[in-house]
Amino acid sequence: MNRPFPASLQEALQGRGVRLVECCLADYSSVARGKVVDAGDFLAQGGCRMSSVVFGLGLTAGNPPGMFGPILPPSYPDIELVPDPATVVDVPGRAGRASVLCEPAGPLQGTRYPKSYDASELSPRAALRRVTERLAAAGFRARVAPELEFFLVERSAASADVLQAPAPGAGCAREMACEAFSLERAEHFGAYFEELYAACRTQNIPASGHGHEAAWSQFEVNFHPGGPLAQADAVFRFKRLAREIAARHGFLATFAAKPFLDQPGTGMHWHFSLWQEDGSNAFAGAGEARLRHFLGGLQRHAAGAMAVFAPYDHSWDRIRLADSSPTNASWGEDDRAAAFRIPLGRPENRRVENRLPGADSSPYLVVALTLGLGLLGIEQGIEPAASPPALPGSLAEALEAMDRDPAIRSILGEVLVDAYCCYKRGESAARGALPDPRRHWDLVHLVEQA
Repeated sequence: MNRPFPASLQEALQGRGVRLVECCLADYSSVARGKVVDAGDFLAQGGCRMSSVVFGLGLTAGNPPGMFGPILPPSYPDIELVPDPATVVDVPGRAGRASVLCEPAGPLQGTRYPKSYDASELSPRAALRRVTERLAAAGFRARVAPELEFFLVERSAASADVLQAPAPGAGCAREMACEAFSLERAEHFGAYFEELYAACRTQNIPASGHGHEAAWSQFEVNFHPGGPLAQADAVFRFKRLAREIAARHGFLATFAAKPFLDQPGTGMHWHFSLWQEDGSNAFAGAGEARLRHFLGGLQRHAAGAMAVFAPYDHSWDRIRLADSSPTNASWGEDDRAAAFRIPLGRPENRRVENRLPGADSSPYLVVALTLGLGLLGIEQGIEPAASPPALPGSLAEALEAMDRDPAIRSILGEVLVDAYCCYKRGESAARGALPDPRRHWDLVHLVEQA
């Protein structure tokens, strides 16, 4: 790999005293993949290389049937990790170490395809970048803002399958019942959140506040609005920081969709607005028809999109055992039971809130599909459905809908959809092969990785 090294990336590393560079890749889960390399080697090579196997292994490193050979080469050839200079940040608590987000590149060949494809076609981050380019070509730019819920828990000494509220420090009591919106209970974890906010500032994550949510030991963090790619990057990095800092404080932060079956689940709600070249909100005033069509596109293709919004079998417990989670593809003005909510507010703040995604979903794929399907609805003039379309009843049904939806394939790309469906079916099969999979596979594997 002798790619000319971007001067902007070299400048980003100068003055930081960087000795090691973390090359970070987003796959289909929430786990950061990649490697740490010497800064000199990183500069000399213009990034680094790693095996393409990273896009073929499930969450537990299993080998999904139909992945290697049909989609990915069975020889596991290396791919390049191409760094994005705009994403260079320091690693909190690690002097001399920087982190940069990368996208894969390099030719790959699978027997399912008539010719080779570039590794970037496997990348959720690259898929979102392509959607933002489509928006720009249509005369729009998007602003998005996530609301991200998670639980603070610890495993019972008796069993890894049993979770409980953590004691935030010596002499502190555990939460024994839901203390919804309690400032006092939230303050018990003040030291944790102070360190988390400091880490967010270090990594340019625009976290704007937090509070105790309406479930036992559950919290929500809000973000200032921003561009789609930067916001997806922020959520991807935030989930990692939340988990790592929690572990240092002696408990776990989990984004699993339904860790307690008798409590509300964890959502990742996203607010979306479109803006025109003259600086006006594309959904306001005369743009009301455009807003309807954006909703129409989301509704029409919600069945396949649910494979992204609820990416594990466990995720569907949040849908089936709903508290305030939507159970169909409805929309409504200021209706928190709707899948797609239109919050009340001034015309310049007109926006759509997608309430379907769980906190365990990929921020890149969620944002790419929401914006891509909304834009498709605008371009095709799709009106909202007269009655709310039903959602699939399981991950298997959602994957089948995704697999056969040409609109989703046009947005995410043929290779990514093929790989994602294969990857998720492999995880589902591994889970289903175990006794009592819901409580064992989910709580062992998803609590610390989703």
